[in-house]
Amino acid sequence: MEAVLQSRGLHSLPTNPRNRFLHSSQGLKHRFFTPKPKTLDGSSLTINNGLLFPKPINGFPSKSNIYHGFSKNEKTLFLCKAEAAAAADGSGGEAEKQKFVGIELATLKKIVPLGLMFFCILFNYTILRDTKDVLVVTARGSSAEIIPFLKTWVNLPMAIGFMLLYTKLANVLSKQALFYTVIVPFIAFFGAFGFVLYPLSNYIHPEALADKLLNILGPRFLGPLAIMRIWSFCLFYVMAELWGSVVISVLFWGFANQITTVDEAKRFYPLFGLGANVALVFSGRTVKYFSNLRKNLGPGVDGWAISLKAMMSIVVLMGLVICFLYWWVNNFIPLPTRSKKKKEKPKMGTMESLKFLVSSNYIRDLATLVVAYGISINLVEVTWKSKLKAQFPSPNEYSSFMGDFSTATGIATFTMMLLSQFIFEKYGWGVAAKITPTVLLLTGVGFFSLILFGDPLGPALAKFGMTPLLAAVYVGAMQNIFSKSAKYSLFDPCKEMAYIPLDEDTKVKGKAAIDVVCNPLGKSGGALIQQFMILTFGSLANSTPYLGGVLLAIVLAWLGAAKSLDTQFTALRREEELEKEMERASAVKIPVVSEDKDGNGSLSSSSPLNPASDDSSSSPSESSSESSYPRNN
Repeated sequence: MEAVLQSRGLHSLPTNPRNRFLHSSQGLKHRFFTPKPKTLDGSSLTINNGLLFPKPINGFPSKSNIYHGFSKNEKTLFLCKAEAAAAADGSGGEAEKQKFVGIELATLKKIVPLGLMFFCILFNYTILRDTKDVLVVTARGSSAEIIPFLKTWVNLPMAIGFMLLYTKLANVLSKQALFYTVIVPFIAFFGAFGFVLYPLSNYIHPEALADKLLNILGPRFLGPLAIMRIWSFCLFYVMAELWGSVVISVLFWGFANQITTVDEAKRFYPLFGLGANVALVFSGRTVKYFSNLRKNLGPGVDGWAISLKAMMSIVVLMGLVICFLYWWVNNFIPLPTRSKKKKEKPKMGTMESLKFLVSSNYIRDLATLVVAYGISINLVEVTWKSKLKAQFPSPNEYSSFMGDFSTATGIATFTMMLLSQFIFEKYGWGVAAKITPTVLLLTGVGFFSLILFGDPLGPALAKFGMTPLLAAVYVGAMQNIFSKSAKYSLFDPCKEMAYIPLDEDTKVKGKAAIDVVCNPLGKSGGALIQQFMILTFGSLANSTPYLGGVLLAIVLAWLGAAKSLDTQFTALRREEELEKEMERASAVKIPVVSEDKDGNGSLSSSSPLNPASDDSSSSPSESSSESSYPRNN
């Protein structure tokens, strides 16, 4: 669309137009006198620095129009780019920014290192996530029952303590010093664990004391006592969890938001999500490869110790690459300037958040979705890992399976992200919001059915070469793979979209309430339910039927909340569209430059948006709204 300005007279014409055009360069003449002028982007045009040029007649401007700066018939002035004006003055203009595959080189110098950083961070996280489960689940005297106790009584307090420490360090250190101060201890710990702590685990773990206490307290306290028994493995578990929340969420995204503009973020952040799943696939293959090293080793060799050293070496190497990329960007890339004015963020305490959640049906339904997902995924995941240990008791076998699991998760999530746009456009928000709980429900029913009623199904499963336990492991893996892929590609976008049609006050307070109450409640709710079941019924296996019933009730409540929220969301969207239609139907008036009696230009605020009958030669698309006027900032 051509950017134009309706006018009856204007005083910002060049003082000596004849000389300016007669002495223009050949490149500028070619630009102005081409039969089909290049379409100009209105957002890049300015009045103060731009050049006024008349609308061409039959593709070529007449000399009289060039010299006078406007057409007498159409009274239409073209605003050319500032570069053209500079070139006309003889300065030669500012050179066009260099591009590669349609992207400015300055942008590529930021985005490529950021993409590599994100790949390395996620590559490490997949290795650490798979390894932490192998360590705490397959260790002697431990099982999957340790996980809910570990998340509640070790991981949560350490996460809170770390964030308090991080807040204090942020007040006294520069951004670069803070980044290195946080990430270097992680790299050092994982290297020390593979080469020092794990080889010494038989000497530093209080096995005898743990066995004595277990005999006194009984098997129902196996989980809590295992934390003390394998304390170094639990420390690794917590550090791996913190890598995900601290290095990814705090360090990387904080740095990315610091050096990118909004336009760059809109364009490239979605690609980071796809790249994350590529990292998941490659790291899964890496875990699989090193976990299978045991097959080539002789008897009596601790194959898991060798595999662990190799994987921790890769983690340390990737960590050093992350530090190098961070240093390179800070030293060789010009960073965008930011406004130092701080915006006040809404702060809501826990009680205020609870009151707000109760008062709004819409926010209450949205909170139900968040809490239900957190509880449901934890209930199935811990039970599945207990069966996984029973099927693969060796650390190498367990780790090899987890490598395949990570690869499959990356492929499924990548595919779902590509399909998610089609699902939203074809079926709408309601269907997309119900896919995640439906997947959880179907796979959860199949998983718990195989655990509870596996023996009668044994003969039928034997025809496929599977036992009920192996079938339960595969179905549980499918449940985790599809649930996580649906969560990243559908659940998270649905949750964020649900805030859009709300009024500003409800939107801000609702998001604050869910962040304060629902996210922690969803994450810890499943762990607390499992702890209660284990201490009440003696073991995770005895609790399985009850956990299945709890899962069914939660997912049904989730589906009900999604249906209710869909009705409210659709109604709000219709109201919003109706308001937009009414706004478009109403007349919008803007000030234009008009000519007075003396021929001087003056602003007139009474002129309508559409041109008058005598200006009918200009098309409606050539009319300029108020936002098209350039402003000096």
